[in-house]
Formats: sequence, structure tokens, C-alpha cells
Amino acid sequence: MSLVLLAISLSIALGVLAFRFAVFALPVMAGIAAFLQVHGGGAGFGLSFLAGLAGAALSVAFVIAILGFARNPFLRLLALGLFAVPAALAGYALAHGLAKHALDPGILLTLLSGGCGTVVAVAAMINLNALGEGFLYR
Repeated sequence: MSLVLLAISLSIALGVLAFRFAVFALPVMAGIAAFLQVHGGGAGFGLSFLAGLAGAALSVAFVIAILGFARNPFLRLLALGLFAVPAALAGYALAHGLAKHALDPGILLTLLSGGCGTVVAVAAMINLNALGEGFLYR
């Protein structure tokens, strides 16, 4: 019985951790792309790692700069959407990967995965908006 409870609690903990990582899907994708580009150009691992960190930081800084300086609400929504689309895809993949063994493939699995993707996208937009307001209004 205690092993089952341990498995359930670890599954919940890993789900929360994966949710927190899925919110930051755009910086991770930008960092990996920068790493691969620089490493493919013949640079070493250290320089490629620094380029990956810079790519991730610049993607977040770009969206925060748009949020801070743009007064047009549609431009702000577009910037948040740019950040939220990869997060939605990561949330969809997360829910689909966890639930595909418990549910039959069909409409219920698609609705559950889509709902999780929507929740992760909204959470990414809220987190980035709060990060932008906290950073720019100090």
C-alpha cells in the first residue's frame, strides 16, 4: 500500500515539475536552437552552452521588452501568444504522454490533452506578464 502511495505522490510531483518546465518552453527551445547552431559551427561545448543561455535569456528579454514598451494591447497579446504557443504544445504533449496509457485513443484523450495545453498556455501568459510587470516596474 505504501508503495502505491509513493508512486502516486511521485507522479504528482513529476507532473507539477513538468508543468513548471512546460511554462518556459520558448526559452528552452531558443536556448537549444542557439546551442545546436553554435556547436554545429565548430565551437566547443562551453561556448555553445553560453550561446544557449544567451539565446534563452534574449527570448525572454525580447518578450518582456515588448510588454514593457508597447502600448498597443494587440501587440502585447501577440508577444504573450508567441510565448504561450510553445507552452501549449508542451502541455498538450505532457498530458497526452501521461494519459495515453490510461485512456483509449479518441475524443476524450484529445479533449484532455487540449485542456491541459490550454491551462499551460494561460499559465505561461500569466507568469510572463507577472515577470514583466515585476521587472519593469521596480
